[in-house]
Amino acid sequence: MKHNVKPSLALTAALLLSASVVTGCATTPLTMADVPAVHDRTLTLDTHIDIPLTYIKEIDPSGPTALQVDLPKLDAGQLDSGFWIVYTPQGELTTAGIAAAQAISETRLDAICKLTQNFPESFGLAKTADDVRRITDEGRHAVLIGMENAYPLGLTGYEEELKIYTEIGVRYVGLTHFGHNQFGDSSNPHPTRDNGPKWGGLSPDGRKLVDILNKNGIMVDVSHAGKATMMQAADLSRAPIIASHSGVKAVADTARNLDDEQLRKIAEVNGVAQMVALGSYVKLPTAKQAAAREALDKEFGDRSGWWPSKQARYDERRKKIAAMAPEATVADFVDHIDHAVKVAGIDHVGIASDFDGGGGIDGWKDASETQNVTAELVKRGYSEADIAKIWGGNLLRVMEAVEVVAEQ
Repeated sequence: MKHNVKPSLALTAALLLSASVVTGCATTPLTMADVPAVHDRTLTLDTHIDIPLTYIKEIDPSGPTALQVDLPKLDAGQLDSGFWIVYTPQGELTTAGIAAAQAISETRLDAICKLTQNFPESFGLAKTADDVRRITDEGRHAVLIGMENAYPLGLTGYEEELKIYTEIGVRYVGLTHFGHNQFGDSSNPHPTRDNGPKWGGLSPDGRKLVDILNKNGIMVDVSHAGKATMMQAADLSRAPIIASHSGVKAVADTARNLDDEQLRKIAEVNGVAQMVALGSYVKLPTAKQAAAREALDKEFGDRSGWWPSKQARYDERRKKIAAMAPEATVADFVDHIDHAVKVAGIDHVGIASDFDGGGGIDGWKDASETQNVTAELVKRGYSEADIAKIWGGNLLRVMEAVEVVAEQ
């Protein structure tokens, strides 16, 4: 665990500025020997940590587990904080589909709350940027809640449904997931339910939802959203938006990754794009791997109804396909950060692991290896102030801006 008391981001910036003024020049470039101390001083925030439906009920995250994120791994890697995710797969736009989705989301939401309730000495629920700083200063891990896929909010009455999630602690909502929903088009249409774009971006309800999220102090998340959906959300939102876990197309051209126009739009609205460490979005598969993955997905079908045992079988098969070629590395991952910084600017880029949801690359397999990302940033020449922005400062700035808009 990091030291219980560490300077705030504002104080860190002030100290760095002071050092620059005293010396009359830029601060001395970091070396690899500086990595442990820099990592220790940096508030690290991962915007996407998934959990299984058996979390807390059958899995005790306070001890060693088979998960990529548990307390021993968080402590070992000095990963201070993150968004634990209420993920719901996309189902049919029917009353029955919504009911099933709400049951899934409630199960995950309850588990995240119990994480902080059962282990208050190690975890604290954060609802504001200041909460994150306070909890991590206390030497605990700050647990924020993100909602991946707005689908469970319903076909009607979603403003009231959102209030329930908001009161509990949800602080970002992803508009879509795989497959179009009632709020907008996805970057990845469902192979059987969807036939091209459904709405041409946001639906009328999606436009209303963006406004409701602004009013409630919830960050609008455009990861998984189609480009038109994302661009329209950026223009409509009165607060900065985020892409909670996305890569960049210029490095790996997949449907889910962001192109340069999208990166510039996120910067234009003072948002942040969180680069994701999920191998298939970091580094493109070979033709042989792509064919094998397509065949596997066809064999296993729609994942929305999978039990943990089926998910485990699928994951094991995916591992064998991944082993056909060298996997993505931390260096490959930071290539995405480099490009996003070049296009959007240092103030608009962050980090997401997607651990326990498919994430993990060579060098950052789980939370215990988090320092390796900081090491690669140092190796690339980033300053400590820049590393602090990428690792959490930018996201906390957006949170604060969203909080201000909600108060207006």
